[in-house]
Amino acid sequence: MVRNQHRLLLLLKVKCSMVLNDNKGAIGVFDSGYGGLTILSQFAKLLPEYDYIYLGDNARAPYGNRSFDVVYEFTLQAVRRLFEMGCPLVILGCNTASAKALRTIQQCDLPKLDASRRVLGIIRPTVEVLGDITRNGHVGIFATEGTVQSQSYSIELKRMYPGMKVTAETCSMWVPLIENREYESEGADYFVRKNIEHILSKDPQIDTFVLGCTHYPLLLEKIKKYTPQGITIVSQGEIVANSLRTYLLQHPEMENRCIKNGSRIFYTTESAEKFSDSAKIFLKDEVEAHRLMLS
Repeated sequence: MVRNQHRLLLLLKVKCSMVLNDNKGAIGVFDSGYGGLTILSQFAKLLPEYDYIYLGDNARAPYGNRSFDVVYEFTLQAVRRLFEMGCPLVILGCNTASAKALRTIQQCDLPKLDASRRVLGIIRPTVEVLGDITRNGHVGIFATEGTVQSQSYSIELKRMYPGMKVTAETCSMWVPLIENREYESEGADYFVRKNIEHILSKDPQIDTFVLGCTHYPLLLEKIKKYTPQGITIVSQGEIVANSLRTYLLQHPEMENRCIKNGSRIFYTTESAEKFSDSAKIFLKDEVEAHRLMLS
């Protein structure tokens, strides 16, 4: 009798624990490909205690030249899947997805999916710090075609800092160079120098460069090489990680829902082996990925 009561008590404790943990989960990080890994690496560096699930839609990458409707559709599919995996908070670690899909998902989809969950982007946190970085208000944005076409940086900057002059430069070859492991080649020098010279020809007074694509930190040494003295280069990873830490401090109700076992799980819509091999470029570490489909 006592033994049965003990077993019943243990069962009730397990069930209560499951109920209490139903709303807890890892922090989700989504990107169209590999670039978001540079964001995740900074999350893991600054906030190593949290669990993270990374999802890369590598099979349908790149998103940069896709329409607003398609990027929104693909991004929403990824957000739904990360919610299904239990993530209470999803970070779009992709400038194109942040530019073309974030606002619609926040305003139209979240109330229907789960109003208690959150989806955040990486453009606004980047913009917020620029007012303290630029000295003369002339900012240059290096980005993919999709991010430039969306004008998201220009809109956010002018909303936050009305007097700021924003010049954008489409860097069509930077992502292919990185993903084909040519970012240390002489060809990379050519395209980096060409884009820097071009953006400065449009506004010679630029004093701040923003790397508006999460791939671009891998080209940082070459960007520094061809950037004139006096221009500050802003990379997103550390900024977004600090923004996430601030968000969690300001929203304890969300922070309490984020599991803290220090784990990282990787999913891709492409070959798991291919993802694991390429991820080493961005993380400088071995990872084991799993394949899934989005629809």
